[in-house]
Amino acid sequence: MYVPSPFLSCTTMVCRFIALFFLMLLATSKFNVSAFTNNETDHQALLSFKALITNDPLSVLSSWNNSIHFCHWNGIRCSRRRQRVTALNLTSQHLGGKLSPHIGNLSFLREIYLSENNFHGSIPNEIGWLFRLQYLDLGSNSFQGRFPANLSHCVDIRNISLAENELEGKLPTEFSTWPKLYLLNLGSNHFTGSIPPSIGNISSLHKLSLSFNNLAAGIPSEIAHLVNLEVLVMGTNNLSGMVPLPLYNISSLYSFGLTENKLEGMLPADLGLTLPKLQEFYIDYNRFSGTLPPSLGNASNLVNLDILDNNIRGPIPNNLGSLLNIEWLSLGKNSLGENMRPGDLSFFDSLINCTHLQLLGLNTNGLIGKLPNSIVNLSTTLEGLYMYRNHLYGSIPREIGKLVNLRVLNLRYNNLTGTIPESIGELSQLGTIYLYDNSISGEIPISISNITQLSELHLFDNKLQGTIPPGLFNISTLQKLSLHYNRLGGLIPKEIMYSSQCIFLYLHDNLFTGPLPSNIGSLKHLVELYVSDNRLTGDIPTTLGGCVMLEQLHMEGNLFQGRIPSSLKALKSLQVLDLSSNNISGNIPRFFEEFHHIEYLNLSHNKLKGEVPREGLFSNMSVFSVVGNLELCGGIQALHLPACPVKVLRSKKNKISLRKILLLVLLPFGILLACLVFICYRRGNSKKLNDPVPVFEDNLFPRLSYQDLLLATNDFSPESLVGQGRYGSVYKGILESGEHLVAVKVLNVEVRGANKSFLAECETLRNIRHRNLIKIITACSSTDFKGNDFKALVFEFMPNGSVENWLHPGPYKNRERNLTLLQRPNISIDVALGVDYLHHHSHASIIHGDIKPSNILLDEEFVAHIGDFGLARFSFATTSDINQAQMSSTGVRGTVGYVPPEYGMCAEISEEGDVYSYGIFLLEMFSGKRPTESSILVDNNNNLHDYVRKALPERVMDIVDPRILLDKEEHAMEVCLASIFEVGILCSEETPRKRITISVAIKQLQAARDKLLEHRQ
Repeated sequence: MYVPSPFLSCTTMVCRFIALFFLMLLATSKFNVSAFTNNETDHQALLSFKALITNDPLSVLSSWNNSIHFCHWNGIRCSRRRQRVTALNLTSQHLGGKLSPHIGNLSFLREIYLSENNFHGSIPNEIGWLFRLQYLDLGSNSFQGRFPANLSHCVDIRNISLAENELEGKLPTEFSTWPKLYLLNLGSNHFTGSIPPSIGNISSLHKLSLSFNNLAAGIPSEIAHLVNLEVLVMGTNNLSGMVPLPLYNISSLYSFGLTENKLEGMLPADLGLTLPKLQEFYIDYNRFSGTLPPSLGNASNLVNLDILDNNIRGPIPNNLGSLLNIEWLSLGKNSLGENMRPGDLSFFDSLINCTHLQLLGLNTNGLIGKLPNSIVNLSTTLEGLYMYRNHLYGSIPREIGKLVNLRVLNLRYNNLTGTIPESIGELSQLGTIYLYDNSISGEIPISISNITQLSELHLFDNKLQGTIPPGLFNISTLQKLSLHYNRLGGLIPKEIMYSSQCIFLYLHDNLFTGPLPSNIGSLKHLVELYVSDNRLTGDIPTTLGGCVMLEQLHMEGNLFQGRIPSSLKALKSLQVLDLSSNNISGNIPRFFEEFHHIEYLNLSHNKLKGEVPREGLFSNMSVFSVVGNLELCGGIQALHLPACPVKVLRSKKNKISLRKILLLVLLPFGILLACLVFICYRRGNSKKLNDPVPVFEDNLFPRLSYQDLLLATNDFSPESLVGQGRYGSVYKGILESGEHLVAVKVLNVEVRGANKSFLAECETLRNIRHRNLIKIITACSSTDFKGNDFKALVFEFMPNGSVENWLHPGPYKNRERNLTLLQRPNISIDVALGVDYLHHHSHASIIHGDIKPSNILLDEEFVAHIGDFGLARFSFATTSDINQAQMSSTGVRGTVGYVPPEYGMCAEISEEGDVYSYGIFLLEMFSGKRPTESSILVDNNNNLHDYVRKALPERVMDIVDPRILLDKEEHAMEVCLASIFEVGILCSEETPRKRITISVAIKQLQAARDKLLEHRQ
């Protein structure tokens, strides 16, 4: 008989007890088991993430619902075994909102990719709870605040990319806590202070980008400890001092970028040997000195070499031809001509071996010698040849046509002679030709008419003879033509009418004869016309009145005769009109009194007669001249002209008396009639408000259906989406003809106020035409295929997007995406001219109501166009009801930061309000700061106005956008920038009556721009 052992019996009882305990534990822990199997924590965290998304135009989060498991939601990846979220990838989905702090509850998360969206607010510190996190990419958003402090807890992290945001404060210092970090990209933010030396502790780091910030002090030598570093980019900061020599010994480096700082010192003699993998070397816009190391010829992998604007001396090494992969060789604005034997340009011969060369920049180097014929043997891939501002002589080689892909030829400011070779016409890709300020002779070659993409041709200040080839004006893309200060003669060709895109036309100081072609009025975009100091005859063409964009018209020093045509009355934008030293007769037209923009009117030395007007510009002697017209009389006392004959005065008195009588008799009847008309008009207008949309009946506005726009935008696909606003989305489209690129603004009719915005925009845009206002093509009010209301506006497409995107670009766009020092004042003046037209020169004064960078669009030539007239308001009664209704439904009009203070106190919108918004826009344009940035709200600053005002004039360079390419050593530049900021300050004064008018702002900005141009030459 079997008897169980006492020990065995005890063990069995213990096992049973343990088993029973676990069964009870599982039974009482049903909730926790469910939580583990269903991952409720991850589920709730994702729902919290979605709850803070305020804008999802692509409906990417529509799948985030209970119909499917969250592991199958868009952008989510889970682990197979535990079904826990390991990756969140919603890159480039146009999502808007804040990043939920509950993201820290996704404890298994390893990858976060949220770049190229519209997130704002701070980066939650709860990200630091994700101790498994390896990849964090939040680039190209609008995150604010400081670098997330708790991120140091993520010890397993490999990649950190926070570029292109609004982050500020100091850089982190706990770099030793990231032993596996491979990439750190904090570029294009507002970080300040110095680069922490502790960054040298990340031995695993391969890529480091700190560019486009406000970092100062020197580069820490500890960075040289990063022996695996491949990319080192710290351009566009305020770094100063010497570059630590050990940095040049990091043999793994292939991209080295220190562009636009205050760095100095000499380049090491063995630079090309210690960096054998070097592909990109950018040290442009610094203060480096010494010579260009010949060892650079050993850096055989070099693709881009840019040392522009330093103090580096010559000679230029003869072995640069060893750089067989070089594409970008920018050596301009140095002193490479020093220490070179005059005439020794033999280094050119070696460059023939660089078969991938696209840009060669040798400008402003003091090079002396004959222009080498070997330039025609440079690579056919060459697109830009910049050799201006040297001491080159000789002629342009006859075989220049070999450079078939050349787009820019810039040889200005040299001592070139000879003729322009016929083969230049073979350069079909050329966009700009700069040959001015040389001694080139002969005729303009007829073949130049074959360059069908030419936009700028500058041949002035040479010794050219003969006539203008008529075919030159057949180039439809030509916008700037400068032929002045030559010996050209004959007639100005009638083919000038075909240059419909021409903006600047300079033909002065030549020997042209005959009349000015009567079809000159076809140049609708012409801004400046100079035909002065020639031998032109005949009457002033009446068609000149068709050039409505003209700002500068110089016709002095010719043989023009006849009267001043009344058609010039249409030139409301004229700033300078010079008709002096001709044979013009007749009276001075009275319409000149109404020219508000005129800066100078010169009618001197003609045969004018009669009374000089007294009103308008004629009340200020400093802005006009009538000397040398012997039969003039009257005018203001300062002219010291004889009084006009009594008969003229009596006639004038009789006219005045007659006017008084007519006023006394007809005024009461006129008032009664006006009241009746007003009542009828208001009744009719109130009926119009009930109509769905104003109809464009003009033949200028083509009729487009919903189907037409659907086809044009590829079914309103996400790929065609170029922007979003308060009341709708904008799509890029191509009309059925295939020739017209358009922007289609589709209204979201479900949004409150969208219909009123549509009405206001239609009513405004149908009544305005100006070079600096967005051009509407048509409007569409229809239904879609489901029977829903559909409303859209179709505009001319602006290929360079909005100013907003240039001032605050995303990280994945070209790092060179930037508005230059000379583009910014031009754009600012364009905007001011557009505002001035709305206020003073349209058929009725129009208030825009929302001037800001995102509403300023740039065309191909970076000409600014004001858009988005959804808040616009007419000053007369016909649309006041629309606008008043809109005011009551929307509250304060405009965008926070750009809205004038008085609007917040229920004041009527006004021209002064637009001026305030423009002032803030101007301050942002040159400071690079948004008016809502927290970084400006320090030191008792209430807004951007205060931030700039307190810095002027002593600290102007501290507030200038560091991305503007400046010659920082020139005091004159600081003065010009200070005057531009001052205009912004005067426009954005808190009290409306203290603000300057937009016309005054235009004059002051133009003066500042002219000084900038003068000092940048």
